[in-house]
Amino acid sequence: MAVSETISATGQATAGLAAGGRLDIDLRAIAANYRALTRLAAGRCGAVVKADAYGLGMRRVAPALAAAGCRDFFVATLDEGLALRARLPEAAIYVFNGQPPGAARRFIEARLVPVLNTPAQLADWSEAGGGPCWLHIDTGMCRLGLSPAEFQALDRSRLRRIGLSGLMTHLACAEEPAHPLNRQQLAEFRSLAATLPGLPLSIGNSAGLLLGGAFADDLARPGIALYGGRIDGRAPVREVLQLSGRVLQINVIDRPRSVGYGATATVAPPARLATVGVGYADGYLRSLGNAGFAVHAGRRLPLVGRVSMDALVVDVSSLPADGLRPGDWLTLLGGGLGIDELAALAGTIAYELLTGLGPRLARRYVD
Repeated sequence: MAVSETISATGQATAGLAAGGRLDIDLRAIAANYRALTRLAAGRCGAVVKADAYGLGMRRVAPALAAAGCRDFFVATLDEGLALRARLPEAAIYVFNGQPPGAARRFIEARLVPVLNTPAQLADWSEAGGGPCWLHIDTGMCRLGLSPAEFQALDRSRLRRIGLSGLMTHLACAEEPAHPLNRQQLAEFRSLAATLPGLPLSIGNSAGLLLGGAFADDLARPGIALYGGRIDGRAPVREVLQLSGRVLQINVIDRPRSVGYGATATVAPPARLATVGVGYADGYLRSLGNAGFAVHAGRRLPLVGRVSMDALVVDVSSLPADGLRPGDWLTLLGGGLGIDELAALAGTIAYELLTGLGPRLARRYVD
């Protein structure tokens, strides 16, 4: 095991010396998760690295995935695509949002593959000379993509001339395998795709990939599962990160006291409280106040009071009196406290938790 240089999300190499919080990101585990997901895929398996690889750092995560065999990468925006192209000169890079007005030439120059979502994007791509592109058909999200009527109205011969390379859709309820909308979307998508036979199809994100069977496609595009999201325990993936907070101060309680803003919690002697240098400015959600846990020496230690911008408080009374001191680290995520469990405690989803991890956190990569 090799631990690479400690950096902040903004690239400061000295961040680990003073940071109140630290992320240890296991690139080996991300690569192992990718390989596990490829075994489930019917065709090629790509990787979604948008939003800075879900907050974990695209500049390090994407090359690790490439080394594990990934050749197809998905981002959301042109800027993300350009940044990824600088790291992976030979990869196929698909941009979910398509090209902004007037940006088609930049896509062509950088060899980015736009996912075209509107007739206007399609016309813009054609006027720029075309090139490899995918079409997104909206079969049930009402978010991005051509409506079925818009797709049916397209000139098929024109699509072939501009370099149409594949068709995709996005499932609204893939995390609920029995939801009837899954089958409805699949049936509509396959019916529409049959009017352009021979093109590769992409249906499954992480949850869609796990549906298998009739939902099998030519290019899967997992995201959250790469980063340890288990999707109700169905994804065969490993934990990939650990968030730790530095202990700033330990208070020994000598009389009944309230804790934090709003005095939402009280403690009594002989409680001991550790103030930890991670708060909601670092992406540790305020809703975890009086609900979350820290982990130390195999024990779960409850958060007490509200999470502040730069700090949170943990009840460490169950530890030996000499078991923790300022400068030590408590685990806030990982170490058996998975992203899905912590997200549930916060009343949210793993996606929001990961993508909100802030730039003040020092990031250490294990490769």
